Amino acid sequence: MKKYILSLFILVTISTTVHSQGCVAIRTVGGLNTMEHAGMMHEGMNIEDSSKWDLNLSYRYFSSYKHFNGTDEQTQRVKDGTEVRNYNRSIDVSLLRKINNDWSIGFSMPLIYNERTSKYEHISNAATSPRFATASSGIGDIRITAYKWLIAPKVGNKGNLLAGVGVKLPTGNYKATDKFHYSLTATREGPVDQSIQPGDGGLGLTLELNGFRQLTSQWSLYGNAYYLINPRGNNGVSTLRGVAIATPPTASQATAIKYTSNVMSVPDQYLLRGGANWTKEALTLSLGGRYECIPTFDLIGDNTGFRRPGTVITAEPGANYMFKKFNVYAYLPVSLFRERNQSYPDILKTLDTKIFSRGDAAFADYSITIGVGYKF
Repeated sequence: MKKYILSLFILVTISTTVHSQGCVAIRTVGGLNTMEHAGMMHEGMNIEDSSKWDLNLSYRYFSSYKHFNGTDEQTQRVKDGTEVRNYNRSIDVSLLRKINNDWSIGFSMPLIYNERTSKYEHISNAATSPRFATASSGIGDIRITAYKWLIAPKVGNKGNLLAGVGVKLPTGNYKATDKFHYSLTATREGPVDQSIQPGDGGLGLTLELNGFRQLTSQWSLYGNAYYLINPRGNNGVSTLRGVAIATPPTASQATAIKYTSNVMSVPDQYLLRGGANWTKEALTLSLGGRYECIPTFDLIGDNTGFRRPGTVITAEPGANYMFKKFNVYAYLPVSLFRERNQSYPDILKTLDTKIFSRGDAAFADYSITIGVGYKF
């Protein structure tokens, strides 16, 4: 009987914003964010697997459009037709090289195409105003990770534990631009919304922990923890969609500058994930939960700039099928809880005006991920 842990996959369905709308929770940094780490564990196979390489190609898609302020859904946005819709598509390429029985090196690269439609970013949110689209595409932020077995998979072992430390490179374009309509026939060029930028502009440090525990011949448990430390405060990219700062600044521009939301932040992000697997020969079915967060405050560096802090909890059913050196998998995370938290600019404004401030954000109901892996 084969005993596999599922390929571990990170999908994004969160969003948040300051005085506007957006979408994106923890940003993909290639491949799995956490790693498939126990695929060699099944009867009849030597733990000293002769495969040195593990290649994963995966596609994910989600669309966000339901707006939240805190945990309150703003259902009127969809009714009024003023909601923002983000369409996020990515192909993640992940390559792992086994160095020896203890160490591996992983390389992960996302290929991204994002599209965003809205009214407010263009002419106005009026009922008669048309909806226009902006888009971005290209390579995202690449991640290189060193993995070390803390508890290695061995014959007779019921579980294992794998740690990873990596670097997230600012390879993705964080200054992508497109055309914004200020009339039906006239446009201006400006940076697209932070939620559809392929990169964030920060050099980051990633930490992860991946665990697996066999319960019976068919049942097992898995768990993952992942944290991206982004020390850079903000990347200096304007959030004004191509509108130049006036001299003197307009009232809205002066407010944005005062509370630092005129430029894009480079936030931390983290993930907790866990669940159960049921395996029958080559097929594994799983059901788990995932907690994803972009925090208001980073571990290192300042918190200035426009960011989308928020949390989402999802239920994640999945399926994985193994065939010799190939495996195919699919996951469908479904949102159970969504919350748009206060950002640092929100807090600054609240302290300054003594009036509570918090922007809204658009969240997805579900995500779709399909992929294939190959060991060689």
